[in-house]
Amino acid sequence: MNNETKEKSESVLISNRASFIQKAWKGAGFNQATSIQEQTIPLIVEGKDVIAKAPTGTGKTLAYLIPMLEKIETSSKNVQGVILAPSHELAMQIYQTIEEWTKNTDIRSLAIIGGTNVKRQVQNLKSHPHIIVATTGRLLEIIKMKKIKMHEVKTIVVDEFDVLIANEHIHNLQNIVKTTLKDRQILFFSATLSEQTETIGKELMKEPIIVEVEEEKLAHSNTEHFFVVSDERDKIENLRKIARIKGVKALTFINDPNKIREIEAKLMHKGLKVGVLSSEVDKNERKEALKRFRTGQFSVLIATDVAARGLDIEGLTHVINWDVPRYSKEYIHRAGRTGRMGAKGTVVSIVTIREISNIKKITSKLGIELKEKIIYKSVFEDKFNPNKRPSPPKRKR
Repeated sequence: MNNETKEKSESVLISNRASFIQKAWKGAGFNQATSIQEQTIPLIVEGKDVIAKAPTGTGKTLAYLIPMLEKIETSSKNVQGVILAPSHELAMQIYQTIEEWTKNTDIRSLAIIGGTNVKRQVQNLKSHPHIIVATTGRLLEIIKMKKIKMHEVKTIVVDEFDVLIANEHIHNLQNIVKTTLKDRQILFFSATLSEQTETIGKELMKEPIIVEVEEEKLAHSNTEHFFVVSDERDKIENLRKIARIKGVKALTFINDPNKIREIEAKLMHKGLKVGVLSSEVDKNERKEALKRFRTGQFSVLIATDVAARGLDIEGLTHVINWDVPRYSKEYIHRAGRTGRMGAKGTVVSIVTIREISNIKKITSKLGIELKEKIIYKSVFEDKFNPNKRPSPPKRKR
């Protein structure tokens, strides 16, 4: 980015923003905007409905938060902004970001998520939050209790929208939107687009503008992608070996949430401490697991795709595919957890012989160079190629 472009991005996100935004931006150590921020913030400030697609780790949260925070009228006691997330963990991460960016202001925020005491959450609403970050089921429950007035809501953000417009969530989303007035603004943000995006967008939004940022492709990032061949029964041992590699901090993805407890038990039997993120697991246990993983108390966190959506875990060195992703977009979301903001990352797929073709098909579609490696003495090494065997030294006569 040249100096002229840098000055332009700073003028959009700093010079023309409220003083508390400028202070938080500088305090976070940012010196220039990302592409998704440059393209969406002016549109959101203008009041446009936006569908935004950008790779993970490119600053999507601040792209919608900065203009939302500026619109808040602190003299009002009503809810003015609602942010919807597909998981408790992502909702809390967004809430914590809001808390950090609104220090020393009169902006009040509240997280409303399932699995916690609903009466306590209703009680917390008496603090008159301006922004609510929520999972859809619990928010709709409290709306039906008539404990939240939605008529003053100016902006609704749907984070990881391709999850929340899926069949099992879309009715909650539609019913929440219906409780607001028609002049509200709706923003969709995600790393991938769904086939339903355009249809749902036309139904819920007013002439939405679609913004797609593609320049930070997986194929050109600092993330290395490879696979390790394993029998199904040996995947546990291979995961244990990876966890024992010095400095590893790995997020491991499982397709079937019903298998997570079984895999956890087998790893624990091998003497490996792990944490679990899944809708099948108690919320408090998930919260504790994420906390302990972030602080380095164990090196492996096992998760499903939905539970780990949008999570930003600092210092994550590896993403491990225990199961091959079912779709290429799942690979994108998984891989995006590591190698963020220019850091180095590694994506390892532990596959059986039958699964090799599946993982190659997905990575080929995404333009990713995929190598085969082995785990040897706690190190990943390229698979031995007999054609490259060095010639033995000649014997001295």
